Amino acid sequence: MEKLNLPAHDFRIEEAGNGKWYIFDPLRKKNLLLTPEEWVRQHLVQYMVGQLNYPKSLIALERGLTYNALQKRFDILVLNREGGAFFLMECKAPDVPLTQKTIEQVGVYNQKIKATFLGISNGRKHICLRMDNKSGNYRQINHFPAFLTD
Repeated sequence: MEKLNLPAHDFRIEEAGNGKWYIFDPLRKKNLLLTPEEWVRQHLVQYMVGQLNYPKSLIALERGLTYNALQKRFDILVLNREGGAFFLMECKAPDVPLTQKTIEQVGVYNQKIKATFLGISNGRKHICLRMDNKSGNYRQINHFPAFLTD
């Protein structure tokens, strides 16, 4: 797997004997097929926990939701201490460009989730947005949101 624009981490990766590689997910406590998107997701989670001090217990990964009778699946959702949605992140493979369409995808998911912060990342580039309470619109910010501990 390629180097990303995120801190390196010592992941537990193993080959299953069938030519497929798996990465251990410490939050879900199981091996997952190592796809390019999973490589990005695992790096982001390690960055959130290791550098941004997001509590592991408040991170949900790849959970389903229903939007307009369609089954959707978000990549990463960080909850606040009250259990509300804090930061919703969509992961893409490193070769997938981040476009308006990918931003709209996380926006659609967020109509149901209602997180204060949104993000998309392909591991090389990251786009984060914050809800402007006055206008009700999201505005781009140049950093990942800090997790508030109080």
